[in-house]
Amino acid sequence: MNKYRTHNCGELTKKDNGSNVILSGWINKKRDHGNLLFLDLRDNFGITQCLVEKENEFFKNLEKTQLETVIKINGVVAKRTEDTVNKEIQTGEIEVKIKSFEILGTCKELPMPVFTDQEYAEDIRLKYRFLDLRRKKIHENIVLRSKVISFIREEMIKLGFLEFQTPILTSSSPEGARDFLVPSRLNKGKFYALPQAPQQFKQLIMVSGFDKYFQIAPCFRDEDARADRSPGEFYQLDLEMSFVEQEDVFNVVEKLMLLIFKKFSNKKMLFEKFPKITYEDALRKYGTDKPDLRNPLEISDLTSIFERDDVKFEIFKKLVKSGSVVRAIKTDNTKDKPRSFFDGINNWAKDQGASGMAYFTFEGDNEIKAKGPVGKFFSSESLKEIMKITDAKIGDSIFLSCNKENEVLKLISSARDKIAKDLNLVNEETFAFCWIVDYPMFEVDETTKKISFSHNPFSMPQIDEKEIDLSKPLEIKAYQYDIVCNGIELSSGAIRNHKPDLMYKLFSIAGYSKEDVDKKFKGMINALSFGAPPHGGIAPGIDRIVMLLANEKNIREVTLFPMNQNAQDLMMNAPSEISDDQLKELGLQIKKK
Repeated sequence: MNKYRTHNCGELTKKDNGSNVILSGWINKKRDHGNLLFLDLRDNFGITQCLVEKENEFFKNLEKTQLETVIKINGVVAKRTEDTVNKEIQTGEIEVKIKSFEILGTCKELPMPVFTDQEYAEDIRLKYRFLDLRRKKIHENIVLRSKVISFIREEMIKLGFLEFQTPILTSSSPEGARDFLVPSRLNKGKFYALPQAPQQFKQLIMVSGFDKYFQIAPCFRDEDARADRSPGEFYQLDLEMSFVEQEDVFNVVEKLMLLIFKKFSNKKMLFEKFPKITYEDALRKYGTDKPDLRNPLEISDLTSIFERDDVKFEIFKKLVKSGSVVRAIKTDNTKDKPRSFFDGINNWAKDQGASGMAYFTFEGDNEIKAKGPVGKFFSSESLKEIMKITDAKIGDSIFLSCNKENEVLKLISSARDKIAKDLNLVNEETFAFCWIVDYPMFEVDETTKKISFSHNPFSMPQIDEKEIDLSKPLEIKAYQYDIVCNGIELSSGAIRNHKPDLMYKLFSIAGYSKEDVDKKFKGMINALSFGAPPHGGIAPGIDRIVMLLANEKNIREVTLFPMNQNAQDLMMNAPSEISDDQLKELGLQIKKK
């Protein structure tokens, strides 16, 4: 018999009444009733209420023992009376009367409470992450993460995928985010890079003749932190398939996502078959390529309205003449909303750095009018045209934004979320997946004004190699796709370009010579020239999947040992300085300013 426990703290029931048991765990909470001391003993599996009477020789020692001390108790299981049953815990029908106890691990004064899930300062939580992880909610999140990953592995194997591990030390990538670099001791002056993703390796696996591959892959990117992105490292379900088209990848991923989200959440799936939305339509209807489809609001283009002579809204008309566009959001039956609702949206827009959002409400019987600060600038005929474009009716309202297209899209997509939240239009008890497809192969870099790849440079264009018009690169679409859930991008993917000659041609559009491609992608180009199958894949983010399932807003809440916003590990004191001997061995020297 194990000397530390006969049972864990989550399994005793009334069937064990009268049994002698040994339990071990942390003192989660204590309640001193004078002649009776109650303490909740906690381990990974749950909580058991224990009690000791004042006459017990161990009473005084238990009374002064610090919370979170690890103890072992010997005791007898007693069935609780009906009025004292605790239905919130698995062991709520019983309690354990302590006969003796032993301290297994002492505990200093706590820097933060463990028995509560209340918000606490981030720096304290991360410095003492091992304490933070004892708290119920985040402990359950990490357990959920483990179960999700195990389930994914099982299902991927059922689907015929083989699990491989790709290298962690690799070469630096000229595309994408900043690399984390590792100096080489044996090759002084040269550096490895930690993989931003196993992109090239998983394609090489397909070239090697393996038909379906996956791994739960660690990825490293030197990027700034966001709520849905950890600084430094993250994990993704990396998968690749040979002899497939875009739809084959979609079928596998949709099946897997439905299984995961139905197993680990009680929320409803808004779509059993994920809708496919083109990149252009996503920007037009939602202002973003990461739309939250739980939100019913859509965006309309009203630029043409401000070219009419019977519209006197001169500020917008001047902006439209100079190249700006007008986007609008219609809200149903908001005529009775107080002025504070409309002004609240306008003020919110100003807080975002915009000049505000114009608005009006349709009213009238025989003649259509517009009520609101800018309503007087529109004729009845122009209002009819707006109603036609936006599918509006009397009593509906319109919110307007005018600026250069990129700026308008940033504001209007956020305004769509803000307005829906204020009107309580989003059903939080649902998951809404969609695919964003038909991404442009190229874009104009805002800084350099040069043509660059918009997504993944290794993607297959949606055009025959012989028909590519090098003079019109922005018209070329790619077999690139994103999977989005509730406004969060889970992953990007693509059907890959497996033809070297076509790759040279596409890279030349982005300013790469044949020599550049051969030098920077030597392994890939060389492999593709030895008979490569058509292939494609995707890599949904594990952290973001678990974040959605756990109903968390910040990825830190589902990550075991995250860094802070400055990419620092406060618990392990990383990054840290290294010794002069280590630097010398690597052939490096730190130059201080």
